[in-house]
Amino acid sequence: MNRDEQRDEGAGQALLERVRVVLVRTSHPGNIGAAARAMKTMGLQRLYLVQPQQFPDPVADARASGADDVLAAATVVSSLQEALQDVVMAAALTARRRELSVPPMQARDAAPHLLSQARNGDVALVFGAETSGLTNEEVMLCTLPVSIPANPAFSSLNLGAAVQLLCYELRMAAQLPGAALPEAPPLASFDEIEGFHAHLERAMLASGFYDPANPRRLLPKVRRLFGRVGLERDEVNILRGILSALEKRRG
Repeated sequence: MNRDEQRDEGAGQALLERVRVVLVRTSHPGNIGAAARAMKTMGLQRLYLVQPQQFPDPVADARASGADDVLAAATVVSSLQEALQDVVMAAALTARRRELSVPPMQARDAAPHLLSQARNGDVALVFGAETSGLTNEEVMLCTLPVSIPANPAFSSLNLGAAVQLLCYELRMAAQLPGAALPEAPPLASFDEIEGFHAHLERAMLASGFYDPANPRRLLPKVRRLFGRVGLERDEVNILRGILSALEKRRG
């Protein structure tokens, strides 16, 4: 391996270290262990668990098969919002098209975009519960829905296998020369996006435009609109400045 290849490999590994794998409401501890093993084989280390039914658990340890360090360092949280704090992009794995979400991207196409954003901060891969997946609300908290192009006649995929596939695609993208990754404008973080949506909801409520008693899916549609745009940090600041000025004028 020459010096340029060593530099690219080191840069790619540094990006993988900024990836969080988030498992939401996992019901079987063996799947947590399998996910940890899948992560470690592809060079990922940061595991977040949202309301796992059983963890820690000896079954998870056994299925990890040597990835005990990933399990030991896992962060257990009570909500997806907590798991996504400070991330600049979150990709939600979903097997079906969601009416009010951004159009999904296939895993192979999504991986380079996710790693490109890792240049700007932490990113996340989000997986739902084994039987029910992610709720519509949880998908809308993420920047990008991602799908695996499975057999449409039998698209059911084990959680550990799904984690393995996504981590593999990230590792392959990490091996691209740095110049081959897509351009990555500094997107607003999860916290900044959520702050904007909360501010916008307050402003719409105060103006009378938004009626909580008759919402007609307004808020999810607004999230989809801004989700398609991919708001940058400066754009969020501009929009919140406009909202603040309008609130002040109204007051």
